[in-house]
Amino acid sequence: MNKTLLSILAAMSLYGSATAFAADWQTQVDQFIAAGEFAKAEQLMAKLPKKTRQAQAVTIDSLQTIMRRIRKDFNITPEQGAAMIRAKMPEATDEQIQNWKRAKALEVMNIDGKEWWFRKSVGNLWLLGDEFAEQNAAERDQTYQTRRRYYLEAMRSPADRNGVRDWRLVNITFTLDVNADAVPAGETIRCWMPFPYPNIRQREIRYNGGNREAVFSHNTKHHTVYMEAVAEAGKPTHFEYNFTYEVGERHFAQQDLLAMLEPYDVNNPMYKRYTGDEPRHVIITDKMRALAREIVGDEENPVLQAAKIFEWISRFPWAGAREYSTLANIPEYVLENKHGDCGQVALLYITLVRSLGIPARWESGYMLHPGEVNYHDWAETYFEGIGWVSTDPSFGRSSVGTPMNSYYTTGIDLYRMASNEGVGDRLDPPKTFIRSETVDFQPGEVEWRGGNLYYDQWDSHFEVNSITPLDKLIR
Repeated sequence: MNKTLLSILAAMSLYGSATAFAADWQTQVDQFIAAGEFAKAEQLMAKLPKKTRQAQAVTIDSLQTIMRRIRKDFNITPEQGAAMIRAKMPEATDEQIQNWKRAKALEVMNIDGKEWWFRKSVGNLWLLGDEFAEQNAAERDQTYQTRRRYYLEAMRSPADRNGVRDWRLVNITFTLDVNADAVPAGETIRCWMPFPYPNIRQREIRYNGGNREAVFSHNTKHHTVYMEAVAEAGKPTHFEYNFTYEVGERHFAQQDLLAMLEPYDVNNPMYKRYTGDEPRHVIITDKMRALAREIVGDEENPVLQAAKIFEWISRFPWAGAREYSTLANIPEYVLENKHGDCGQVALLYITLVRSLGIPARWESGYMLHPGEVNYHDWAETYFEGIGWVSTDPSFGRSSVGTPMNSYYTTGIDLYRMASNEGVGDRLDPPKTFIRSETVDFQPGEVEWRGGNLYYDQWDSHFEVNSITPLDKLIR
């Protein structure tokens, strides 16, 4: 981590008051965490005056939580990691393992003077190591063939006046279960869960009921259903609700965008908002501007510039990600480690195109592709004269060099449920303690008056009950 966690947490307003953040003790703790000197950070906070500990209790809890999450992510010893590699690849040598570390194909961190491997590092090795490129290319081709079928399926339907086609009705049940005795009996459990929002590709959103009273979020980038329940001794606490919405496919051919494109209105507040910084992960530095300019060269057309950025990012392989809450700046992390998951490359894309004066923003939720239902993040790019256009840098990785090379550059399939239109925003109703996921919002968030409940204390499930073409429904 090469930026202060202090500024991260302050900018994110993850907990209570953000006052007194310039305090020397916080700066020192933050520096210790960044250097992997967790014991020193804990010792310093333990020696704080009682009044300071009381006034900054949630701040201290958040900093301690960050360290616990890093330890959870980096929990494999070098000996264990080497044994895991050799269980799959007996011929692997110590020299090879060291080379993989240097190439960032194996992610390691030193904590309190001891080397620890990222818990997903061995699995990621088979995605990142040069030795496995041929196998990965074959898997990408298989993925491309599947996604091409979705595209051809959508193209059988005519587009409406907004360019959306193949509308479907989706029915989803979301459940979240808090472990028995995770919270003392009689205490109130507070739970936030995802919900779609209306946009050009999503409409007719209906909440069909749940097992508890529901409150819906307002004026936040994370759209949620909020429920409360009183914990009972020895029993898990169950939250459940059902909803439907209509969703469609939308894409633009590059030549059509070029024909419709108009000059940006740089005085428009929307333009300024989506070409500026969005702390903590979209920060337009001189380094980002220089990189973006290097990628696009002499090209000045925004449509073609965005396409060049998209294609360049598509070269970064996918790998299982660290907890976002422990990363100081995700785009810089991708550049340093030369890989990223869907959200990480989406944030890099947004940062780079904004560096060129092209508005871009985040969108995320779930991918609903048959057999592949999962969390997913993508982006949108704004072109004057057209509006917001979806772009999915992660899915683009499977289409590079194929006839669908530009599809996900300026389009998206219908198998989506978008619940977030930005990152790192507050929840509504407000959450007291640091979130389990401080950037995105997909599995849910849970807390009680004693603190946040992390993922190991509850489990959520997103069940797609049906995806039905509208023309097959009986009206």
